[in-house]
Amino acid sequence: MAIDLEIARKRLAARRTELEEMSKLSEEARSTVMLDQQAVGRLSRMDSMQQQAMAEAQERQRQRDLLRIEMAERRIRQEDYGYCTECDAEIPDGRLEIDPMAEKCVACAS
Repeated sequence: MAIDLEIARKRLAARRTELEEMSKLSEEARSTVMLDQQAVGRLSRMDSMQQQAMAEAQERQRQRDLLRIEMAERRIRQEDYGYCTECDAEIPDGRLEIDPMAEKCVACAS
């Protein structure tokens, strides 16, 4: 079964938009934690620092996913999209629907 590349492009574009919007929304959460003398104290600052660290980790994952999108778009241009980068087997559309950036079949990804 041939992969519909137009649908793949749309899936990738939608995922890119979602990631970019999430990145903008989390910008404040990733900003430097300021010492607020009015806050309850050390525990509040530690909570804020923990939340900042979690937001930064989520942002790193979003950036990795954006890179995976670029790689998938490159595979589309090179006509390699939808084929496993390890064994060259066709990746089922159901897998690509869930993760349009998938580069490996289920067997090779395990």
